[in-house]
Amino acid sequence: MNGQWIGRFGGTTSGQIILNVDDCGDWYQGTAFLLQDDNSIANSLVGFSTITKKNEFKFTTKNITALNRWPGLPITIDQMQTEFPHSQLPEFVEVEGKWTESNLVLNWKSNLTIGNCNLKKPKANTKSKISSKKVTWDSFKRAVAKLENRRFIFRGQQEPWRLRTSFHRTNRTNIQRFINDDIRVLHRHLSARTKHTFNLEIPNENGAFFNLVQHHGYPTPLLDWTLSPYVAAFFAFRNISKDAVIKAEKTNKVRIIMFDQDAWRNDYTQLVHLSTGILHFSMSEFLAIENERMIPQQAVSAITNIDDIETYIQQCEKKNGKKYLYAFDLPLSERDKVVQELRYMGITAGSLFPGLDGACEELKNRNFDL
Repeated sequence: MNGQWIGRFGGTTSGQIILNVDDCGDWYQGTAFLLQDDNSIANSLVGFSTITKKNEFKFTTKNITALNRWPGLPITIDQMQTEFPHSQLPEFVEVEGKWTESNLVLNWKSNLTIGNCNLKKPKANTKSKISSKKVTWDSFKRAVAKLENRRFIFRGQQEPWRLRTSFHRTNRTNIQRFINDDIRVLHRHLSARTKHTFNLEIPNENGAFFNLVQHHGYPTPLLDWTLSPYVAAFFAFRNISKDAVIKAEKTNKVRIIMFDQDAWRNDYTQLVHLSTGILHFSMSEFLAIENERMIPQQAVSAITNIDDIETYIQQCEKKNGKKYLYAFDLPLSERDKVVQELRYMGITAGSLFPGLDGACEELKNRNFDL
């Protein structure tokens, strides 16, 4: 049952429902965003926990919060009554549900309304469906040389993985839990180890903190990109040894993904909020506070509350008749050539990861011919 489920709900009212469910061991915990079709009705956020992990379940929750229409953030009862005079917030919601490997069915009633939905299993764990262009290293360089400066961003991957943040790849989706539990603990522990004390109430500092911990291996709802196609190539081929190339099939590829950030920014409002009911994929260049890696990596981050990013972007492409997302597949067999050229460009572990770890990684690869 854990994962992000997105679909339509009906009943007394209708609209879109976004369900984010985490596996908490012996039970499930999550949030449900109900985004109303009727603009005169406030959206709502419902927090819940199941009693067990059985396929059929019942629970009652009083954890209900009103949200504004845009960008789907919590508002007080007084604000709701001012902005949405025809809205009332239920005192409780009683929910019955049943889930299988392919779908999730929910029925609910409150002291004010009834509702239901039938949601299909999310696709986030399936293979990527991005249409890719198979290129050589030389043809890739010729292609990117023609691109408009800073219009596109890039991401290197050793496999054609589906686009997902490191947070969502852990099979967690409940960002409210992440912010309230994980980040508070992480901030408390790391404040003793950083020279700067990050004020998480300031959006720029909050983003810089997320970016810092992401670059040091902690899962976050950020997706790393770079303005440089060559830095992306480094990450695509990073940690692939000569021995792995020898043993690999001749058809094996690495992937570099290209995203038209300028067109996306023009078409979609960029948000800095994670805890919002509005699905969004937003680009940001955060402050490089105590993060020396951001500048040499020419880093750009996407902040998102979406698990299956690829499907979301493709739906936007279909809706707008535009192309935002591209993929290039390069032969794994060209690994030595690519790595050598990147060294000539000064793109190495030592330059991209300032400090002892990066220097050791670079010298290990050079001295042991890995």
